[in-house]
Amino acid sequence: MTASPRPRFHYTVHARDGRARTGTLAMARGDIATPAFMPVGTAATVKGMLPEQVRATGADILLGNTYHLMLRPGAERVAALGGLHGFMNWDRPILTDSGGFQVMSLTDLRKLTEEGVTFRSHLDGTKHLLTPERSMEIQRLLGSDIVMAFDECTPFPASHDQARTSMELSMRWAARSRAGFDAGGDHAARAALFGIVQGGVYEDLRARSAEALQAIGFDGYAVGGLAVGEGQDLMFQTLDHTVPHLPDDAPRYLMGVGKPDDIVGAVCRGIDMFDCVLPTRSGRTGQAFTFAGPVTLKNARHRDDPRPLDPRVASPAAAYSRAYLHHLVKAGEMLGAILLTWHNLAFYQTLMAELRQAIADNRLDAYAEAFLAGYRGGDIEPL
Repeated sequence: MTASPRPRFHYTVHARDGRARTGTLAMARGDIATPAFMPVGTAATVKGMLPEQVRATGADILLGNTYHLMLRPGAERVAALGGLHGFMNWDRPILTDSGGFQVMSLTDLRKLTEEGVTFRSHLDGTKHLLTPERSMEIQRLLGSDIVMAFDECTPFPASHDQARTSMELSMRWAARSRAGFDAGGDHAARAALFGIVQGGVYEDLRARSAEALQAIGFDGYAVGGLAVGEGQDLMFQTLDHTVPHLPDDAPRYLMGVGKPDDIVGAVCRGIDMFDCVLPTRSGRTGQAFTFAGPVTLKNARHRDDPRPLDPRVASPAAAYSRAYLHHLVKAGEMLGAILLTWHNLAFYQTLMAELRQAIADNRLDAYAEAFLAGYRGGDIEPL
C-alpha cells in the first residue's frame, strides 16, 4: 500500500492551559512541535553551527532572511542550486521573512510607495525594488515552506494616524501577497502563507488588521511590529488585545521575540512560534543564557569558576567550566563563540520543551512563576 502524502500544512492543538496551547504543525518536510523557537539562519547559515548540530538542539524549523539572500548570493542562484534546503543542507521546514523589516530599517537608503519599497543595497549600493509580488517570487525561488506576507513594520513610537496609515498599507500589501503566492504553481501547493497583524500598540488597529487578514485568508497569523522599543509591559498589553482576534485553529507567530522572559510571557498569552537572533548573537559576543539568568563570560568573576553554565542544558559546552569559557572569550578563540552559541540554542530549545510539558500537565502558571523567579532573581548579572 502506498503511504499517504504528508500534509502541506495542518495545525493540531493537543492541550491547553489558560490561553496557552501546545500542538503540532504538520508539514511536508516534517512536524513542528509548538510552542516553537526558530533559530535564525540569516544568510543560509546559523552562524557557528552545522545544520545537524542545530537539529540536535531540538530545532524543528529554521528562519531564513529574504533581504539578505536576495542580495547575496541571489534568489535565482539559490534556486538553480537546489533551493535553500539543498543549498544549506537542511531538510526540515524553513520559514522565510518577507524582507520588509530589513528594508524598512534602511531609513536613509529607501523610498516607500504604494507599489513597494525602492532601496539601495547596504552591500554595494545597487538599487532594488521590493514589492509584495517580488517578495513572493523570491521566497518561492528559495523554496520556503512558510512564506511571510510583505508588510511595513510600523515603528515605535507612532501616532494613531501614523500607525493606521501604515497598517492599512500592510493590509493592501497582504492582499497582493496572497495573490502573488497563489500564482506560484507547485510551490503554492506545498507551502504555507502567513499574514502579519500590524497596528502599533493601538487596540482598535490591531483588531481591524486581524479582521482584514482573516477576510483575505492565511494559513497562519503573525504579530509584527513589536519588540521595536515599546518595552515588555506594552508588548504584553498589545498581545492581550491582539491574540483574542486571531483564529483558534491557526498558529500564531510573534516575530523577532526574543528574550527568554518575553517568550514565557507570550506563550502564556497564546503565542505558538518565535524567532530571534539573540541566542546566536549573544553566543558570539560572550554571553550565555541559563535558568538562573544570563552570564557574561567576559567578566572577571568567572575566571576561576569551576562550575558548568547550567546543568539543565545539554550541549558540548556542559563539559567545560565557566573559567575555561571565560578564557576562550577573553582570548578571542572561535571555540568560545561556537560553544556559547550551541549552549544558547540548546537553552532556548530546553525552555520550549519545558513550556510544552507544563502546558500538557496544566501547570503553566506555576512553571512560569518559578522560571521568572529563577531567571530574574539569580546571582548572575542582568541582561
